[in-house]
Amino acid sequence: MEDSLTIPLTPELRAAVDRLTETEGLSPEGLVQRALQEFVFVHQFRSLRERLLQKAQADYTDDDIFEMVS
Repeated sequence: MEDSLTIPLTPELRAAVDRLTETEGLSPEGLVQRALQEFVFVHQFRSLRERLLQKAQADYTDDDIFEMVS
Protein backbone atom coordinates (compact mmCIF):
# COMPACT_ATOMS: atom_id res chain seq x y z
CA MET A 1 0.00 0.00 0.00
CA GLU A 2 1.33 3.42 -0.92
CA ASP A 3 0.97 6.49 1.23
CA SER A 4 0.67 10.07 0.03
CA LEU A 5 2.36 13.13 1.43
CA THR A 6 1.42 16.71 0.63
CA ILE A 7 4.35 19.11 0.56
CA PRO A 8 4.03 22.86 0.05
CA LEU A 9 6.54 24.23 -2.46
CA THR A 10 7.77 27.75 -2.97
CA PRO A 11 7.37 29.02 -6.52
CA GLU A 12 11.15 28.79 -6.98
CA LEU A 13 11.29 25.18 -5.81
CA ARG A 14 8.30 24.26 -7.98
CA ALA A 15 10.03 25.79 -11.01
CA ALA A 16 13.19 23.79 -10.23
CA VAL A 17 11.12 20.59 -9.89
CA ASP A 18 9.43 21.30 -13.21
CA ARG A 19 12.80 21.79 -14.94
CA LEU A 20 14.20 18.60 -13.43
CA THR A 21 11.19 16.49 -14.32
CA GLU A 22 11.49 17.61 -17.92
CA THR A 23 15.26 17.09 -18.01
CA GLU A 24 15.18 13.70 -16.25
CA GLY A 25 12.00 12.44 -17.90
CA LEU A 26 10.35 11.76 -14.55
CA SER A 27 7.00 12.63 -13.09
CA PRO A 28 7.09 15.04 -10.14
CA GLU A 29 6.17 12.10 -7.91
CA GLY A 30 9.00 9.99 -9.33
CA LEU A 31 11.48 12.81 -8.85
CA VAL A 32 10.46 13.32 -5.22
CA GLN A 33 10.56 9.56 -4.54
CA ARG A 34 14.08 9.36 -5.99
CA ALA A 35 15.20 12.37 -3.97
CA LEU A 36 13.80 10.90 -0.75
CA GLN A 37 15.39 7.51 -1.43
CA GLU A 38 18.76 9.16 -1.99
CA PHE A 39 18.38 11.30 1.14
CA VAL A 40 17.47 8.28 3.27
CA PHE A 41 20.42 6.28 1.88
CA VAL A 42 22.88 9.11 2.59
CA HIS A 43 21.46 9.59 6.08
CA GLN A 44 21.75 5.87 6.87
CA PHE A 45 25.25 5.77 5.38
CA ARG A 46 26.43 8.70 7.52
CA SER A 47 24.80 7.27 10.63
CA LEU A 48 26.47 3.88 10.12
CA ARG A 49 29.81 5.55 9.39
CA GLU A 50 29.57 7.59 12.58
CA ARG A 51 28.77 4.52 14.69
CA LEU A 52 31.62 2.54 13.14
CA LEU A 53 34.09 5.36 13.66
CA GLN A 54 33.12 5.57 17.33
CA LYS A 55 33.81 1.85 17.77
CA ALA A 56 36.91 1.58 15.59
CA GLN A 57 40.51 2.33 16.37
CA ALA A 58 41.25 3.07 12.71
CA ASP A 59 39.48 5.59 10.52
CA TYR A 60 37.32 4.24 7.75
CA THR A 61 36.95 6.07 4.47
CA ASP A 62 33.61 6.62 2.77
CA ASP A 63 34.66 3.97 0.24
CA ASP A 64 35.27 1.47 3.08
CA ILE A 65 31.81 2.10 4.51
CA PHE A 66 30.19 1.92 1.07
CA GLU A 67 31.77 -1.50 0.48
CA MET A 68 30.45 -2.70 3.86
CA VAL A 69 26.87 -1.66 3.15
CA SER A 70 26.81 -2.73 -0.51
